[in-house]
Amino acid sequence: MALKEKILQLLEANKGKSISGNKIATQMNVSRSAVWKAVNLLREEGYSINGGTNRGYCLTSDNDKLSEPAIQNMLKTKYIGKSIDMFKTIDSTNTFAKSLAQLGAESGHVVAAEHQTEGRGRMGRQFFSPNCQGIYMSVIIRPNIPIEQAMGITACAAVAVCDAIEESIADIESPGKREGNADHCMIKWVNDIYLNDRKVCGILTEASVGIEQGGLDYVVLGFGINVNNYNFPDELRNTATSIRLECGESVSRTKLAASLLNHLEQRLEELGKSSLMDEYRRRLVLSGRIIDVENNGITERFECLGVDDIGRLLVKRGNGQELALTSGTVTVLS
Repeated sequence: MALKEKILQLLEANKGKSISGNKIATQMNVSRSAVWKAVNLLREEGYSINGGTNRGYCLTSDNDKLSEPAIQNMLKTKYIGKSIDMFKTIDSTNTFAKSLAQLGAESGHVVAAEHQTEGRGRMGRQFFSPNCQGIYMSVIIRPNIPIEQAMGITACAAVAVCDAIEESIADIESPGKREGNADHCMIKWVNDIYLNDRKVCGILTEASVGIEQGGLDYVVLGFGINVNNYNFPDELRNTATSIRLECGESVSRTKLAASLLNHLEQRLEELGKSSLMDEYRRRLVLSGRIIDVENNGITERFECLGVDDIGRLLVKRGNGQELALTSGTVTVLS
């Protein structure tokens, strides 16, 4: 670990408190000049660090730049997030995480970035990823489950996002909060999270099948959460939102990222249990609704009946025939 990262780790562990340059230098076995240079590099990267010569250094408590030590200081997990690759800018966290998974990266490894230039959603869509406003994070999972249970992993991810978002805004009491269910997340099958009928998060699940073992080799769960976004492109303005827009004030991205990883590990432990799918169903916005489902260029209209125990969407055609869908893009009509 470079000196800069070591100092950041120390400052994160003492956020809001001043640490003398001499103490840091002694602990790191370097000169005070080296400490000063490393701190300035951190400042250039956007970290808010007060102090200087004879005054010590203090990472301000309101600093919300994502970093590996900042997130890890808040983790309660056994394995998720114990190793994190953090980027200032990347094309896609999912693309990079898949390459690591193919090289044997361990289960629970996280790839995160402040900005994505080619953020991806489902069906090849682009995910809007403005700098330092959202959470763009991918998690490598190596689940020991049969392929037919794979959809349950996306259900775990969706419920975990809802848990984390609601936890992050639980204490917000703001006059700017929009009317409605601004503190209650809903799920649109299979992977979109909504606040007040607008999308606040998308989840991209990509998996590799191990032919020899007849199961999943790895799963990459990609999360794109609109956290402190204050504006969206015209094409998204009427359908997307952020936690900040719904609640009237910013929330800590670092705290939310750590909370998501904590809840994800907890929910993965429920994989295959009725408690997980019961919670998923409770949050489903589609049950009883008339929907259009587009799959492979073909759109068909159904009545949504809910989801089954492995996460398939249960629908009914106009002629009464019932189906269980494993993929498709859903549009709610009524």
